[in-house]
Amino acid sequence: MKYGRREFINTLLGAGGIGGLASILYPVFQFLVPPEVTEPQVSSLKVGAVGDFPVNSSKIVRFGRVPVILIRSDRDTFKALAATCTHLDCIVQYNQARKQIICACHNGVYDLSGKNISGPPPKPLAVYSVSIVDDQVMITQEKDLA
Repeated sequence: MKYGRREFINTLLGAGGIGGLASILYPVFQFLVPPEVTEPQVSSLKVGAVGDFPVNSSKIVRFGRVPVILIRSDRDTFKALAATCTHLDCIVQYNQARKQIICACHNGVYDLSGKNISGPPPKPLAVYSVSIVDDQVMITQEKDLA
């Protein structure tokens, strides 16, 4: 079978049309499918010197991609808990007067051990280990045994 100019131009235009359509659809497809994001693997975090934290105060720090609230309740006691409420992932705050952790979104209340004591939160806050190494406060993620 012999091809003429008309068939050659039709084939060329068809291939160009398919290439043009692909050049439009490929970026749209890449935009709609999010890239795979790897979680940073953080096992411990140096937060600062012990003197940087006044008694009965708190500070929210980033532990990888997770916010953690560090509380110094008295002279020698530091607590580190997940800073997102277990109800709807709102950021919690430390109430110095009541010595409790409060979620302002829906009036959830946690004690200093992370246990939910009132409001809608269904479970306690995740607990992190705190240690003092060379006058530096270190937060360490506790290993899951599951």
